[in-house]
Amino acid sequence: MTTLNPLRNLKTTNTWKKNDALVLFGELFQRGYANGLVDEAEKHEMQIIKGTVGRREKDDLRPLNAEELSTVQGPIINVPLEAGFDMDKNSSGISPTEMIKDIKLSQWEETTLDFQAIEECRKNGVARFKKQLTHYVAELEKHIIPGRSFLIAHLMAGGVPRAKIIMPLMNRVFKGTEDRHLESEKFWTSDLGRLCQMNFIEVTAETLRHLIEATKNFREKVKQAGGQVTYLAYGYHGTEILIDGQLKWQTYQPYLQGWAKKKLEDIASEFFSQGIPTCVYNCPEILTNSSSIFQGVEVSLYPLIHSLEKSNTPSVSTIKQQCQDLLRPGKTLDDLFKITKTYYSQPVIIEMNKNFEQWPCQSNRQQMELMLKCSDELIELHANPKQLITSTLSEVVFKSCGTLMLNDAFKPDAAVRWIGHDAVAKYYQ
Repeated sequence: MTTLNPLRNLKTTNTWKKNDALVLFGELFQRGYANGLVDEAEKHEMQIIKGTVGRREKDDLRPLNAEELSTVQGPIINVPLEAGFDMDKNSSGISPTEMIKDIKLSQWEETTLDFQAIEECRKNGVARFKKQLTHYVAELEKHIIPGRSFLIAHLMAGGVPRAKIIMPLMNRVFKGTEDRHLESEKFWTSDLGRLCQMNFIEVTAETLRHLIEATKNFREKVKQAGGQVTYLAYGYHGTEILIDGQLKWQTYQPYLQGWAKKKLEDIASEFFSQGIPTCVYNCPEILTNSSSIFQGVEVSLYPLIHSLEKSNTPSVSTIKQQCQDLLRPGKTLDDLFKITKTYYSQPVIIEMNKNFEQWPCQSNRQQMELMLKCSDELIELHANPKQLITSTLSEVVFKSCGTLMLNDAFKPDAAVRWIGHDAVAKYYQ
């Protein structure tokens, strides 16, 4: 059973020094958690070594070209690290994406897939990724210098198969109401759902295993040069937020990536027990470019203002004013808090947030419709639905998480930690 293990305090001793390296295993995109990690590393005057998942051109995966590289600041290891297997072909020359490309929306429930053929694709995808990883590590070794320590940040996540049938179904799972609602369990236990779960695990979780195994000799070389190597990864497993003045764990569901995130925790625990410093940090929900499909995930962000007030963060008045300025004339933050308080007092939501040991759970229609209604009401308070308070609060989250994670990861005390709104508010600068 997983135990909630919050990170409450910032480590300020035994941390990174000038010219140590932060390695971004994956690709840095705008408005994401890793941006806060980069900001904190730059404060420590660490070197940032970036990476890429590559770019797809039809069936081919290529590194970044000269024009794309010109937009990247600092060193980058230009080896495509796209993970997953949805585009990898089996011995018959067919990929999972091709297997499902002609399925119509009316046919998805009756669809049966050949999982023996899919398993062959999975193995081919893993072999491809490991081959690329060998080239990646060879380039990474060029950055070893005497006394330098490395923090390797695992940024891999996702894995939605790139076939047109998947997104309409997922939209019905995450956003559907009334007749358009699709039970998450019904989708997840279908053959299409099984395929998604397999690919999620390969992208989100197993890439951490491949990374740590592939860098065994790299760790030894760094150690011989007087440094150390530590690994961190981004998880999600619910978040502690202030509800009625008390810090309580709550979660977004249905979080279908949750099973892959649990696997990520298991893999980190496996290597941590072997003495390899590895930690998965379960971060609070934020609104990112990639999270827009998960409408309702942002509801738990609004109570962050309460944590900022409670911690008496120096910038809390500025943040509150920025948030207030985004609301419609005549609306206040109190109007917003009334909606979130009502939402978290609903019996079905209270029951959902009791299920830490059973997480991740499937959703039900009542719970989903309550969450989506709450989300709509909160958005309605804004002057512009494309300029939300949650964007401002998301920046607070990823900046604080970057500070907490980087300083903790020099010598992590456990393989899995949670960062709640209390720590986010306490260490926001």
